[in-house]
Amino acid sequence: MEIWPGSPYPLGATFDGSGTNFALFSEVAERVELCLFDDAGVETRIPVRDVDAFVWHVYLPSVGAGQRYGYRVWGPWAPEQGHRCDPNKLLLDPYAKATTGEISWGQPLFSYSFDDPEKRNQDDSAHDMMLGVVINPYFDWSGESRPRTSYPDTLIYEAHVRGMTMQHPEVPEPLRGSYAGLAHPAIIEHLTLLGVTAIELMPVHQFLNDSVLHEKGLRNYWGYNTISFFAPHSGYAASGDRGQQVQEFKTMVKTLHGAGIEVILDVVYNHTAEGNHLGPTISMKGIDNAAYYRLVDDDPRYYLDYTGTGNSMNMRNPHTLQLIMDSLRYWVTEMHVDGFRFDLAATLAREFYEVDRLSSFFELVQQDPIVSQVKLIAEPWDVGPGGYQVGNFPPLWTEWNGKYRDTVRDFWRGEPATLGEFASRLTGSSDLYEHTGRRPSASINFITAHDGFTLRDLVSFNDKHNEANGEGGADGESHNRSWNCGVEGDTDDPAVLAVRAQQQRNFIATLLLSQGVPMLLHGDELGRTQHGNNNAYNQDSPLTWVDWENADRTLLAFTQQLARLRRTHPTFRRSSFFDGRPITWGEGEPLPDIVWLAPDARPMTEQDWTSGVGQTIGVYLNGQSLRRRDARGRHMNDIDFLIVFNASASPVVVTTPGPEFSQKWTVIVDTDGSSTGKTLLAKESFTVQSHTVTLLAELPEDRPRPSDPAVDEDAIGQAAANATPAHLDATRSPEPASARASTTPASTVSDAPIDPRPEEPTPR
Repeated sequence: MEIWPGSPYPLGATFDGSGTNFALFSEVAERVELCLFDDAGVETRIPVRDVDAFVWHVYLPSVGAGQRYGYRVWGPWAPEQGHRCDPNKLLLDPYAKATTGEISWGQPLFSYSFDDPEKRNQDDSAHDMMLGVVINPYFDWSGESRPRTSYPDTLIYEAHVRGMTMQHPEVPEPLRGSYAGLAHPAIIEHLTLLGVTAIELMPVHQFLNDSVLHEKGLRNYWGYNTISFFAPHSGYAASGDRGQQVQEFKTMVKTLHGAGIEVILDVVYNHTAEGNHLGPTISMKGIDNAAYYRLVDDDPRYYLDYTGTGNSMNMRNPHTLQLIMDSLRYWVTEMHVDGFRFDLAATLAREFYEVDRLSSFFELVQQDPIVSQVKLIAEPWDVGPGGYQVGNFPPLWTEWNGKYRDTVRDFWRGEPATLGEFASRLTGSSDLYEHTGRRPSASINFITAHDGFTLRDLVSFNDKHNEANGEGGADGESHNRSWNCGVEGDTDDPAVLAVRAQQQRNFIATLLLSQGVPMLLHGDELGRTQHGNNNAYNQDSPLTWVDWENADRTLLAFTQQLARLRRTHPTFRRSSFFDGRPITWGEGEPLPDIVWLAPDARPMTEQDWTSGVGQTIGVYLNGQSLRRRDARGRHMNDIDFLIVFNASASPVVVTTPGPEFSQKWTVIVDTDGSSTGKTLLAKESFTVQSHTVTLLAELPEDRPRPSDPAVDEDAIGQAAANATPAHLDATRSPEPASARASTTPASTVSDAPIDPRPEEPTPR
């Protein structure tokens, strides 16, 4: 075989159409061999003799796409110094763009003896390893239109590639559980009709099925066990694992983009699947352990663990930082993804001991011309000291708002003293984000996520039921802030079922009417259940897959219409925080951009906020205070809304505010359904039922016109004509997600009442 020196850049295996360049970083290596495998599994070892700045490189003009490969690295075996080189272990290239095969768990993968961890094991691991694959990087992106949805206009849908498609009746069986299945027209249609603008995929970087789970006959379903930061998980490919998975992933992205849907990846750069000192040697551990992993300073045999998985990436080392940044750029430039959600992102900021928002990683992201321009979402915590960092990430970042989740759950289960914080979370959490110059869209609002109860289980269980996980029920969060509505788990009691259905609508309505960016968990809009399992990380089965056949169609229709309401009214998608200052009108009294109201229509007082017993609150949203413009530069002023949240177990009499707010109101959303479509006058009293969200829209023909000459008077007039109440056909589908509200004045869209009730009312 012809062997040329090659180039130290780029790292990884790079096919140029003629041959392939291989480059591997290792500062500690004394000798490196590139190992090529033919279809029969026969290994050919190529010595890598050229090294520049600790990058070992070679070019093979006869090697092309589809070639399987790995490395063997000679160097010090000195765990007491942090070095674990072992040429008997075949190593996966950290920059591999694709992988083939699966790990076969057994003694050869480990550099110590199972019988005596202090004794070194030198079994060869080649036959038990997955291999890297040289890929053809060329793909026809012509005709692609990459969405660029602003944060305020974004609706995120957290989804699992397998879970979304494994039971969909319209997805052909060979495509179920794959990237191609996720790109199937039936899935695209569901996302589009739901108004999804971004799908956030749970980990698709190549991950391992843990040996412990393998022994129990279980599998790593969630995928938070990454072994390759560049390779799409081969198990999600229907077309093959010799590079076809890369093409299939790109086709999925292109298809989703064609529907106006961005692709966000849940990425796990905080640790790898090699675990701690008792973990296997399969990649970075054997290449340059001390460079890639954070070791205990006083005893480098052991790993610092801020993730609960055995190891943490070494954010002090420039080559580790380079690996992460190269990976991020690759997924944006080559795979065309639109953003990232960083798992346990606080770990990435631990350059030394504490979480540091000025760490090198954040500096690199800030100045990177590619990565800084995509959506960056932090899971702002880890398991280390001081790891809970909600609200403390730099201005470029948005965050999963765990405080939003906890507060909204507490409010709807009737916890006392949550009213003030509930109001803050509803309006974008300015207490968390405004001090860093961020806007409401810095808050990624969610009620449920993959980790925890589904929405249906949140209203059906007080306790976790994780027996299937094989950990004796000890795993998973015990404090779920859930309420089972009177019965634990399944029940035939119609009264309990009615309350549960209503509570699910309350959560959906709260999420979609809040300022910030909403995130739905896949299947929540369909009533998906995991039967009380709140930690289903190892349940790759119908327990976790979306059950399309038994979907709650009424809840789906309700969610679609609430999403459409949000999409067509910029009042619910503000780009700035409320400030409480009055908006000047040509006639009548000036009104603030937001007013919090007690049930009797009084503005809330300090005593109302701090009494600790309040469970009912109203909020007036001034549609003329948006200060936003549409794509044509026109002001996106909107009609006004009044929302009443009643978390109490009893009906409450509520009074509409005075005529300076509006002469008439129409109930367009009532999660109980009893008031939907009702028209109310100013200062008129009406009853909101227990556990309800009630949304009222003004009838703008009775309101004075704004004096701002920039306001489109024709649009305001059209809104008056379109605001006449009309009952909504629950089967009517909203317009496709590609029809963006930002290109149409929101005030020209009619507001029809949304009736949450099924055709045959559920017995109470």
